[in-house]
Amino acid sequence: MAAVQSTTADNLFATLNAAREQAKSKETDPQDRFLKLLVTQLKNQDPLNPMDNQQMTSQLAQISTVDGIERLNATLKALTESADKGQAMQAAALVGRGVLVPGSGLAMANGVALGGVELEGPADSVTVTIKDANGIAIRTLDLGARAAGSHSFTWDGKTDAGVPAAEGAYTISVKARQGNNEVKTTALQFGVVSSVSRNGGGIALNVGLLGSFKLDDVREII
Repeated sequence: MAAVQSTTADNLFATLNAAREQAKSKETDPQDRFLKLLVTQLKNQDPLNPMDNQQMTSQLAQISTVDGIERLNATLKALTESADKGQAMQAAALVGRGVLVPGSGLAMANGVALGGVELEGPADSVTVTIKDANGIAIRTLDLGARAAGSHSFTWDGKTDAGVPAAEGAYTISVKARQGNNEVKTTALQFGVVSSVSRNGGGIALNVGLLGSFKLDDVREII
C-alpha cells in the first residue's frame, strides 16, 4: 500500500514539475529558446557532416530580425498609447473653450457674431458674404489682404444698409484672390466644446449643435 502511495505521489510531482517547465518555457524569450536549440543541435551534430557556417549565420540573422521587429512593435505600441493619453488630456482642456472648426454656419447673438476663414495660400483680398436663412446676401465683409492659414472675424450684426439684423442663424461664403488667381478657402464656424468622447476613430470633441469634430478639425482656439 505504501509503495502505491509513493508511486502516486511521484507521478503527481512529475506532473506538476512538467507543468512548471512548460509554463517556464512559454515565458522564455524566443531568442533564448532559439539559442538553446542551436547549441543542442551543435552538440549533437555529426562530426563528419557538421552544420554549414553560412546556414547557422543565416538562422542567427533571422532570429535577430524577428526579435528586433518584436521589440520595435512593443515600442510603437507604447508610443501610440502615450500619444492617445496626450490627445485625451489636450481634448479635456478644451471643454468650455470656443473653437473655430470647418463649417459655413454663423450664429448671431447680442448683436455680434464670430466666424473664420482658412486660406490655402496668401491672398491680396478676402471677402466674406453673410446670407440669411433664405440664402439672400445681407452683408459683405472685406477682410483685406491675409496670409495663408486661419483667420477669425467678427460681424457687428448689421446689414450693408446699416440696419441691425435679427438674431439667429446665418451662413457665410468666402472668396479670396491673389492677383488674378483664386485662392482656395474654407469657411470656419464658431462653437463651444461641451464634452469629449472616445470612439473608434479616436478622440472626438462635441461642439454643441455643430456636432462632433476631431482634434485635427480645430483651426483656432478662442
